Parts: sequence; C-alpha cells; structure tokens
Amino acid sequence: MTTEEDFEVETMHFKRLLLAVDDDDDESSQRAFNYACTLAKIYGIPLGIVSVLETGDMNIYQSLSPDIVADRRADISKHLNTYVDKAKAFGVIDAEPIIGEGRPARVILDEVVPSFKPDLIIVGSHENSHHRLGSVASEVARYANPSVIIVR
Repeated sequence: MTTEEDFEVETMHFKRLLLAVDDDDDESSQRAFNYACTLAKIYGIPLGIVSVLETGDMNIYQSLSPDIVADRRADISKHLNTYVDKAKAFGVIDAEPIIGEGRPARVILDEVVPSFKPDLIIVGSHENSHHRLGSVASEVARYANPSVIIVR
C-alpha cells in the first residue's frame, strides 16, 4: 500500500458529463448548469443534459390524456433545447438533450447513466430550512456508480 510520502498527485480528467436539471427548480438547475458547462468547456468533453417528466406528479386524468402528456413532453424538450443552445453558445462543443419519464432518480440511475455512460454526474440541489439535500440529488449521490457533484 502506498503511503502519503510515496503518493504522487495525478491529473484527474473526466470524459463524459451528465447534468440533471429540474424544470421546476430553475435556481439550483442553473447553478449546476453553469458548473457543468464550465467543466465541459475546459475539458472539451460531451455534456448530456437530462430532465425527467415526473409522471407521478400527474393525476390519473392527466396521465391518461395523451394531449396533456405530449404537451408536458414538449415543454421539457423546449426547456432542454434552451439549455443545449446556451451550452453551445458558451463554448461547449458537444451538448445533447436527454428526456426521461418516471421517477427522476430511478430514471437517471437505471436508464440514462447506462446509455450515456458518464463518468461524472452533476446535479443541483435546493437549500431548505433543514439543510438537507433534495431527494433526487440525495438518491443519485447515494446510488450512482459514477462520481457525483452536487451544486447548491
């Protein structure tokens, strides 16, 4: 085992970033977006930007109405494309939108991470009065295989 005296500092370089944004929480998403864009630009690496349509937030009528679900998907797509356009304008070479449906943390962990293959996930978290992480940030940080940075 290497001791502190023998240990040499090595450069750590990420190859693919995944940013999770919540269209219901612009403030923490925008801070996380700024950080993700900064890293993606500096490293010159791809940035996936994911947002998840939370079907559990819909009542039964909404979830069974194709028009309501389609409108909600269109809203998320527009929201994501705005992020992608801003990332590219900032200098991120490769940014792509990713839309999921279901419970956000589960969709990110079970579907998006295996397909996008990031080695770093960046997620925003709002501050609350009890100084606790939001549920999505907490679950992603706890169960993700890639490294996770939570931006407040």
